[in-house]
Amino acid sequence: MNSNQHILDELYQVILSRKGASPDSSYTASLLHKGVDKILKKVGEEATEVVIAGKGGTDTELIYETADLLYHGLVLLAARDIPADAVWSELQRRFGTSGIVEKAARKE
Repeated sequence: MNSNQHILDELYQVILSRKGASPDSSYTASLLHKGVDKILKKVGEEATEVVIAGKGGTDTELIYETADLLYHGLVLLAARDIPADAVWSELQRRFGTSGIVEKAARKE
């Protein structure tokens, strides 16, 4: 088992702890203070950077940009008061299910 397994949960807890903090105290607090629209802009930027790194970047660049995307996604969840566990549960629900079957079930 990877010792980093729970890092996303730990990161999410840190993000939650920054809600309501002074925007001058951290980057996370400043993002949360600026609101969902600013966070969405960052998620979009990071998603684009993942695509660019995935297409022509190094493995290190792709890892770095994916980490940024995960972080900003967690900030968005926190801003919307959605527990990260909801995402983990959805991934667990999908685990072992064919992607084709899972997508077909969404259309019903």
